[in-house]
Amino acid sequence: MTTAGADPLRIGHELDGAVVTVDPALPERVREGVEKTVGRPAGTGRGPRVHVGPHFPELAEGERLLWVHSTNAGVDALLKARTPWPREVLLTRTVGRMGERIGQYVLAWVLAELQDVPGFLDQHARRTWNRRPTELADGALAVVLGAGRIGTAIGTALQQCGVHTVGVARSPREMPGFDSVVPLGVPEEPGGGPSPELTHVLAKARWVVNALPLTPQTRGLVGAGLLGALRGATFINVGRGETVLTDALAHALDEGKVGHAVLDVLPKEPAPPADPAWDLPRTTLTCHSAGPTTHEDVTADFRAAWQALRAGELPALTVRVSAGY
Repeated sequence: MTTAGADPLRIGHELDGAVVTVDPALPERVREGVEKTVGRPAGTGRGPRVHVGPHFPELAEGERLLWVHSTNAGVDALLKARTPWPREVLLTRTVGRMGERIGQYVLAWVLAELQDVPGFLDQHARRTWNRRPTELADGALAVVLGAGRIGTAIGTALQQCGVHTVGVARSPREMPGFDSVVPLGVPEEPGGGPSPELTHVLAKARWVVNALPLTPQTRGLVGAGLLGALRGATFINVGRGETVLTDALAHALDEGKVGHAVLDVLPKEPAPPADPAWDLPRTTLTCHSAGPTTHEDVTADFRAAWQALRAGELPALTVRVSAGY
């Protein structure tokens, strides 16, 4: 549940008269899709407010907010800007086909490494003809930090090429996309560390993929404790930039604990030229492009949430405000 006051039955009963607004910065196709779903022009109606957009809306005096549908999958900035979140306001988010896109992004980097694409590109630039050793994916180990929608999609994509996948969660359980799931442990706490099970698989991993959302519990979680357990693995971050301590990553790269890093997200975006991430050795930045959100994603997930509420049900993409995702 989001909060105790966000009752799907109550919200569903009020949707017919609600004023549905769309952030003006969003593409026109999003507005058109929302209007098609609700059956009336955006901004019309006499009831409480429903808002679609990445930010908390400005409300007129006396206006009551019913529901916010975030156009982003990550809602950390939205929750940070509105603390505490109003207990009676529903918050849903957009995921769309992001898991599929990010899964293919990770798979692309995995296969590029196995087929030594960087080495062949370098040879081409030097006009050098040499065979280079390549590898099959079958049996190699990938550890995925975060076993939610994105993490399981990554695991599924990798499994299709025979990669052995281990998911990491605070509460391990059998999950799709993973051959097994191990407990996280307490790597972020002084005196703590990764669980023995996680330490064991990190030492054997060929790739470690961070798919964690940003919450108070995950901020800075990927630090010396986790990265120090690696033995030359490639580290791929498709979660949130602030979940990784850049200094710890730099140290792990210097020591060879991390063999190569692919960072799609950073603590500060866009990264200015002086950002230390640009100078990390054996690191590639891909500028937050792994899982773009399209207008089809926004309208499809809003429509699914609208239909669920009309049926008196809690939408599948409801945000648990206390958890942060």
